[in-house]
Amino acid sequence: MANNFEFTFECNIESINEEKLEMLYNHKVNRLSFGVETFNDKFLSFLNRKHTKEEVVKKIKLAKKIGFDNINIDLIYALPNENLEDLEEDINIFLSLDVEHISTYSLIIEPHTKLYINNIQNVDSELDYSMYKLIVNKLKQNGYEHYEVSNFAKKGYESKHNLVYWNNLEYYGFGLSASGYIHNKRYDNTKNITEYFKGNYLDNIHELSLNEKIENEFILGFRKVKGIDKDIFYKKYNYSINDFLQIKKLINDNKLIDDNEQIYINPKFMYIQNQILVDLIDEDYVNQIK
Repeated sequence: MANNFEFTFECNIESINEEKLEMLYNHKVNRLSFGVETFNDKFLSFLNRKHTKEEVVKKIKLAKKIGFDNINIDLIYALPNENLEDLEEDINIFLSLDVEHISTYSLIIEPHTKLYINNIQNVDSELDYSMYKLIVNKLKQNGYEHYEVSNFAKKGYESKHNLVYWNNLEYYGFGLSASGYIHNKRYDNTKNITEYFKGNYLDNIHELSLNEKIENEFILGFRKVKGIDKDIFYKKYNYSINDFLQIKKLINDNKLIDDNEQIYINPKFMYIQNQILVDLIDEDYVNQIK
């Protein structure tokens, strides 16, 4: 087995225990991810999570005692009635646990969800941005690298699994409803468990055009703070990334920065990166540069 493999297990605070953690550790799981969401009991209740702050702290300390030294926490912010002081307290508790990675997500109220039906509103956009800046600054000040729009890690603890997606590399997806990307084809497995057990795994499969591959490279690669490596892009597609009209325009607008090795979103615009990514969508990348 390779020395640099990553084997992540997603843990629910309510159900994980010492016996399960020891079993995972003994079977070579070397990274844990805890869906904490928040350490604030008031907001945990709002999110209908059954665990408490004390349970989170207890389970993470237990995992570290057993030997896990690569732990991620998922954190949700911009909750209704949450303020900057609440968020800073969550970040301080995270820092006190001294774990290696954190994924942060702003709460977005989607149509047809329970929160939407209950008329819960998204927080003010200015507050959301202030919260994002607080997270970025606080974590950077405490030694965490901001390596993807929502993800921060101690040096060397970036998620290998997620970087495969953001680098637009191929991967297998096993199991019901899983997705994969192999030999230039993206596929989704069936959601029907009966069909799956019969061996009818695939639900659909799509072979990507060169244009789709380049579009995916842009949409995924610019999620990373360091953006896209120019040499790697050329080796993959035999085109210079600087030849694309959208890239030229965004560089001229100072929304993208070209440091001769990488092209990446200007940190001033990382918070609104989705708006920049929309500008990169094109149905005919290749012909525009011929």
